Amino acid sequence: MQLEREGDIAADYLEELLDIADLDGDLDMDVEGDRAAVSIIGADLSQLVGRDGEVLEALQELTRLAVYRETGERSRLMLDISGFRAHRREELADLAAEAVARVRESGERVALAPMSAFERKVVHDVVTASGLVSESEGAEPGRFVVILPG
Repeated sequence: MQLEREGDIAADYLEELLDIADLDGDLDMDVEGDRAAVSIIGADLSQLVGRDGEVLEALQELTRLAVYRETGERSRLMLDISGFRAHRREELADLAAEAVARVRESGERVALAPMSAFERKVVHDVVTASGLVSESEGAEPGRFVVILPG
């Protein structure tokens, strides 16, 4: 019930934002595991995604703050715009699978480029499913994943 409420609060906040920015977008709310998920789908919302998802990350944080303001609880809400995260998740899964194969072939650790927390989580999940171990190293915004040989 709490996650549905988070989704409703987030949707109201994002609808206001779209109105202010004079952008058309449809909102879709869902619950994925232990977090609310809100997607904005529209014709051209690329300015809300930004380069490498930077604007999307900022909007997600602002939306989480709006939820916090209403509920007093920290939110782990996930925001997606025009399928950017879904597409990025697929790309990262492929990247992680290739890195796992390199680690298995070479027997040496492989470090990936710096990534956002969302991106690192996707990679960690793929590595764990493969039976290998990964760690995050470095400091934000240069934090990156290292995949270790088994």
